[in-house]
Amino acid sequence: MPQRATKIVATLGPASSDPSMLEAMIRAGVNVVRLNFSHGTAADHEERARLVREASQRAGREVAIMADLQGPKIRVGKFADGKVQLQEGAPFVLDAERTTPGDAEGVGLDYKELPRDVKPGDTLLLNDGLIVLKVARVDGAAVHTTVAIGGELSNNKGINKQGGGLTAPALTAKDMADIQTAMALRADYVAVSFPKNATDMALARQLCQVACPPGHKPGLIAKIERAEAIPELENILQVSDGIMVARGDLAVEVGHAAVPALQKRMIRLAREHDKVVITATQMMESMIQAPVPTRAEVSDVANAVLDGTDAVMLSAETAAGRYPLQTVQEMARICEAAEKADHHELESDFLGKTFHRIDQSIAMGALFTASHLGAKAIVALTDSGSTALWMSRHKVNIPIYAVTSKLAAQRRMALYRNVRPLLMDTSAERDTALEQAEQHLKARGIVQTGDVYAITCGEPMGTPGGTNMLKICRAS
Repeated sequence: MPQRATKIVATLGPASSDPSMLEAMIRAGVNVVRLNFSHGTAADHEERARLVREASQRAGREVAIMADLQGPKIRVGKFADGKVQLQEGAPFVLDAERTTPGDAEGVGLDYKELPRDVKPGDTLLLNDGLIVLKVARVDGAAVHTTVAIGGELSNNKGINKQGGGLTAPALTAKDMADIQTAMALRADYVAVSFPKNATDMALARQLCQVACPPGHKPGLIAKIERAEAIPELENILQVSDGIMVARGDLAVEVGHAAVPALQKRMIRLAREHDKVVITATQMMESMIQAPVPTRAEVSDVANAVLDGTDAVMLSAETAAGRYPLQTVQEMARICEAAEKADHHELESDFLGKTFHRIDQSIAMGALFTASHLGAKAIVALTDSGSTALWMSRHKVNIPIYAVTSKLAAQRRMALYRNVRPLLMDTSAERDTALEQAEQHLKARGIVQTGDVYAITCGEPMGTPGGTNMLKICRAS
């Protein structure tokens, strides 16, 4: 079992949909497979989910499936020739009522509300900020602009407003239908694009609950990519299971220079609120075409690891790149090297902290005791995975093995930093369960005779949130 603490999220696409390639990527270290709902039909997603489950089974490693919703299409329309060249200083019209293909003078809009969202003086950024337009005036459905920074603009490129302020709802009719598809294929996580506030996430939660099969409970990830989401971050965290630092659209809206500090803040806040956090966008972008990453990309991934991110994410690198397997292998190596260099004083995490729940106190006690004893492993017998999640919010150089009898919990914990989820039928009788857990660990070479390890469980067994016991053991 890999000793890497930081998890890897890889996006499935044409480059990685071959069953043997997908299996090799899982063996190389992929923990979560992202299905991008911006592309494909419900039947396509169901087929991809089946491929993931089968490849995971062959690799002998359970992975989580994340359904990533498309969100609102804030885009320009299509051009007669597929693209145009915009010249600096030239006028350009974004027309919500235009039905004919675009040209060098203007183009239609997929996002019909744009004329109501902008005013003279606003700055619009197209194609990830490569094209910059200044709004001169709004005339009915037409937004008249002047090209501030020109370049090539092609079909369906995205539109951002500098500083935020576009009113598009986070959940579209397509997203609502896609949530039903995601629940039908039992996605372990649902990522919500462009949420502005906690209300957006609460609505997504309600839609998931309505569509969920009995007993299934997906984790909800808020993709932080709107300027409006930043002041609402703590409220969003409270109603979500985690966040994604979605650096693409976020950088366009708040400015590239602001993103590194925001990334550090988001990772810190997520950990403080006992939520998971994924760092995404362009992490290994050059490996779409090249067999090795740039030095800057290596530093980028390593710094996210040192900040304490649960996972680092690959998008086009594994979906459409030339080297999907090598990219995963390189990312895994970078994560491992960064973790080895990261020295952290566990005691500082406990200063000024109070724990009101018994199960959370037991989790913290296990970390503290195992760290001081130099334990080989921390084992959490867990029903829901909460104990393992709490433990994973603190940096400790001891692997956390979360033993659960529930497959859904095992898959969901695949995203938690430093948690190695194991599936095991635990006995309802405590002593038998503890003995079974030790045999499980010895069979996998995790502990050997004489090794010290810490184990937490609840009595009576199998009660969610019932962890109330910590035992320090020496393997027999």
